[in-house]
Amino acid sequence: MRGLWAGLRGNVIVICALLGCAWTAPGRAQPFPSRPITLVVPFAAGGPTDTLARILSERIAAELHTTIVVENVAGASGSIAGARVARATPDGTTITIGHWGTHVLNGAIFKLPYDVLADFEPVATIAMGTQLIVGRKSLEANSLKEMIAWLKANPGKATAGTAGAGTGAHVAGVFFKEKTGTDFQFVPYRGAGPAMIDLVAGQIDIMFDQASNSLPQYKNGAIKAFAVTSPTRLASAPDVPTVDEAGLPGLYISYWHGIWAPKNTPKDIVTKLNAAIVTVLADPAVKQRFGELGQEIPPPDQQTPAALAAFQKAEIEKWWPIVKAADIKPE
Repeated sequence: MRGLWAGLRGNVIVICALLGCAWTAPGRAQPFPSRPITLVVPFAAGGPTDTLARILSERIAAELHTTIVVENVAGASGSIAGARVARATPDGTTITIGHWGTHVLNGAIFKLPYDVLADFEPVATIAMGTQLIVGRKSLEANSLKEMIAWLKANPGKATAGTAGAGTGAHVAGVFFKEKTGTDFQFVPYRGAGPAMIDLVAGQIDIMFDQASNSLPQYKNGAIKAFAVTSPTRLASAPDVPTVDEAGLPGLYISYWHGIWAPKNTPKDIVTKLNAAIVTVLADPAVKQRFGELGQEIPPPDQQTPAALAAFQKAEIEKWWPIVKAADIKPE
């Protein structure tokens, strides 16, 4: 009987090897990923961060031979999602997409139950973006200078949509006010997607918005675009001037995105996640789609976990003193 069992067991192992079965010996951990991965998006569905997450998730899932579930956890400028991921089991099955706002600005503005730097494992930098200064289609102004003049002629009356207090749109608006001597009201939403819906509908006047969210609406003629917050024009919108060209030099804001896992996620899992993401980012179709959204994929040496960690730390050192000096508070 023992010989018969040994023979059967050997045959099972050979068949599994041929078929690629995920068999492991008793007591050994199953290879990652052994179950679906949840990708937490810290804003509402339909916004710029959600769009990038959905472009990547299906392709990353294919690379890892698993399923990725996109979970939108909106609220408090992304900090609710941050707390959810920081508390998650560090086994690679819960990860998050975030950006300049969620993983830099939030740490200077909110009293968080987690540390934006210490409580996450960087996985990969996925995109370097910028902002557009945009307005409703019916706005009188047709240039940035005309928009500033209109704001000055209507102090305190204009409305600017944001994804919440302390988000990039809010911080950019605060600095725009200081730079131009204008005054307007901020209207917080649960994400840039819902805010854009109201801008298109003419319910709010302006936004300082991620290019990935605004470009489709601008190209469709649903909104006006006055300037891009970078020293160079976007290849996907070459007719939109830079802030330098439009008369507001130096108002540069890079809206970069990255992927993080909970702190203490094993290094081999982070490495496997990173490898899948790097492969996907090299796909010409992904590059083209990101480009259409005004997103530039960083070179491979900037896609590593170490590069994201160093960049995030540098951004914190740059922006925290500025935000605190401006006394930006949660609304």
